[in-house]
Amino acid sequence: MMAQAKLQGIFTPNLVPLDSRGEINEAELRKYTDWLIERGVHGLYPNGSTGEFTRFTVEERRRIIEIMADQVRGRVPILAGAAEANVKETIRACEYYHSLGVRAVAIVAPFYYKLSPASVYAYFKEIGKNTPIDVTLYNIPLFASPIDVPTVQRLSEECEKIVAIKDSSGDIPHMIRMIKAVRPNRPEFAFLTGWDAALMPLILVGCDGGTNATS
Repeated sequence: MMAQAKLQGIFTPNLVPLDSRGEINEAELRKYTDWLIERGVHGLYPNGSTGEFTRFTVEERRRIIEIMADQVRGRVPILAGAAEANVKETIRACEYYHSLGVRAVAIVAPFYYKLSPASVYAYFKEIGKNTPIDVTLYNIPLFASPIDVPTVQRLSEECEKIVAIKDSSGDIPHMIRMIKAVRPNRPEFAFLTGWDAALMPLILVGCDGGTNATS
């Protein structure tokens, strides 16, 4: 199977327009998707924090991806947020988004409960073994168990489907350590920042792009 292109550039974490009843406004979402692409974004990142994914039902989250994948039609890659409350539901989301032609998914470590590094590793290892779609680790310590450098390195070496990390910690030295630990053995592994203020410094130290709300 031919390897897919590396995740790089600016992926916009889009908003989701709603109608007066609080339902997804499909027409406006399609127009908004076209508008973002026409203005030159490198990719789209639906169902992320900016898109308030936790406020939508599972069915609504899937419908958002359905609409956008249909509207994009391969013009830019989609990095879809696939975080659910447990491994089984997350893998189901991975399978469904893969069926829609999404380029990759982004998944946070389990949230609400604080987990050890060993538990975080086990969670992503299970997903990495069973996902049909490429996975981006999403490190956001403010809201979920942190993903440390040894865990990223180990997963990158053991799971070929884990192809990137998005880091929203804003910790530049942490990102530098990750790049140094992972890139020698996985040069195609992508490093994205979700912290807008750190975008330029991180690009200068080897980051491949970002998922930036201000885009």
